[in-house]
Amino acid sequence: MHDTPPRLRAWQVTVGGIAGLVLTIGLARFAYTPLLPLMQAQAGLSDLAAGALAACNYLGYISGALLTAWLEDVRWRHRLYGWGLVLALLSTAMMALSAEPWVWALSRYLGGLTGAAGMLLGSGLVLGWLMRAGRRPELGLHFTGLGLGIVVSALGAMLMSRWEMGWVAQWQGFALLGLPLLALAWCWRPPVPPPASAAQVTPGPSRRWMRLMAAMYFCAGWGFVISATFTVAIVERQPLLAGQGPWAWLLVGLAATPAVFLWDRVARRLGELRALHWALLLQLFSVLLPALSASLAAALAGALLYGATFIGIVSLTLALVGRRSPGNPGKAMARLTLSYGLAQVSAPALAGWLTQRSGSYQAALWLTALILVLGMALLWRLAREDGAASAPSVA
Repeated sequence: MHDTPPRLRAWQVTVGGIAGLVLTIGLARFAYTPLLPLMQAQAGLSDLAAGALAACNYLGYISGALLTAWLEDVRWRHRLYGWGLVLALLSTAMMALSAEPWVWALSRYLGGLTGAAGMLLGSGLVLGWLMRAGRRPELGLHFTGLGLGIVVSALGAMLMSRWEMGWVAQWQGFALLGLPLLALAWCWRPPVPPPASAAQVTPGPSRRWMRLMAAMYFCAGWGFVISATFTVAIVERQPLLAGQGPWAWLLVGLAATPAVFLWDRVARRLGELRALHWALLLQLFSVLLPALSASLAAALAGALLYGATFIGIVSLTLALVGRRSPGNPGKAMARLTLSYGLAQVSAPALAGWLTQRSGSYQAALWLTALILVLGMALLWRLAREDGAASAPSVA
C-alpha cells in the first residue's frame, strides 16, 4: 500500500512497460534491421561492416546484462532504467548525425545498452510492481512490446521508403517516433520498489543444470541474432525479391506479438523444456527455409516461423530460470542472458565475414542451423537431468 501510488494503475504500468520495450528494443536495437539495405545502398555499408555494427549493438546489450546481473540496489535499478529510456532516443538520433563508422558503432553500442535496460531492468520493475500490487504478473502481455517494436520498425521503414526518404531522414523519423514512447514509458514507470526483505534461503538449480541451460540459451541467441540482423537483407539480396524485405520484417513482428500467449499454453500442456524443444525445432525450420529456397514464399514462411518462435524461447527460458531461482530470479535471468548476449556479439560478426567471402548468406544460415540442432541436443540433456533428479531413489 505504501509503495504503489494510487494514481498509477496496473494498465498504466503495463502500457508504460510496453512503450519502454518498443523504444529500447524496437527502435534503439531493431530499427537497424529494416534500414540496413538502404544504408548499404546509399552509405556504402559493406556486409562485413554491417555485421560489425550489429556486433557492437549486441556488445552493448551484453554489457548491460553484465551490469544488471550484479546490480543489487533497487534505487540504482530504477535510476538506470530511466536513463536507458532517454539514451534509447539519443542513440537512435545519433545514427543520423554522421556517416563516420565510429559514430555508428557508438550509437549501436549505446542502443544495445539501452536494450538491456528495457528488457531486464524495465521488465523486472514492471512485473515486480504488479506482484506487489496483488495483481497477476502479465508476462505475456508485457512482452508483446517486443513484437510490437518489430512491427513499428517495419511499418516505419516501409512508410518512409514510400515517401522516398533517405537513410538519414529515416533515422531522424524513428527518433521523432520515439518521443511519445519516451513520454509514456517515463511517466508510467513503476516507482522505486521497497528494499527486499531477507530472502528465504532456497536452493536454486545446480551449477551443472545452469551451465547446460546457458549453453542452450547461447545456441538460441545465435539463431535469434542471425535472423534479427539479416532477415531484410537476405530477402533484398534475391534478384526477384528486391523491395520485399520490409514485408518479411513486418511478418516477424506480427507473428511475435501474440506468440508469448501461445507458448505459455504449450508450456502448460507439455512442460517448459518440451515447449522449448518445439520452439527451437520451428526456429530451425525458419533458418532452413531461406537456405533451401530463394522464393518469396520460403522467405516469408521463414520470417513467420522466426517471429513466432524467438520471443517464446526468450519468455519460456527466463520464466523457467526465474522460477527455479526464487531467492533472486532477476539476477538469475540476467546471468543467463549473458550467454544469449555472447552469441549476439559473435554471430553477426562471423556471419558478416562469411557473407563477405562467399557473396551470399548460405554459409551463415547453414552454420546457424547446426548450432540450433546443438541447442536441441542440450535441451534433451536437460530433460534427462530433470528426469534423473525427480526419479525416486532406491535404497
